[in-house]
Amino acid sequence: MESVERFEAVVNRFAGVPGVEPPDVRRGFGRSALRIDGRIFAMLVRGSFVVKLPKSRVDSLVVAGQGGRFDANKGTPMREWFAAGLDSSLDWGGLAGEALEFVRGPAQAGT
Repeated sequence: MESVERFEAVVNRFAGVPGVEPPDVRRGFGRSALRIDGRIFAMLVRGSFVVKLPKSRVDSLVVAGQGGRFDANKGTPMREWFAAGLDSSLDWGGLAGEALEFVRGPAQAGT
């Protein structure tokens, strides 16, 4: 399955979650992103599935060889952004769920 198809499955999975906004036609960074309350938690960038996670979780995924830190073409990998490539066996929907809870924060988790 191609990365676009895998991402579409993630978008469909979160379509009914209150507050979650699907990707739209905006230009620039984040145009293919899932958002909660206007904040990006998962996106497809250059064929990689990118999620915002706690730094410690990103570190463990990178050490395990599951992907790398996301670099928005600025030469500096971002600490709280993880990029999984198409060849990743990780569950993208599960990662997006983790990212959603992280971005929502503890005050709204479970709602």
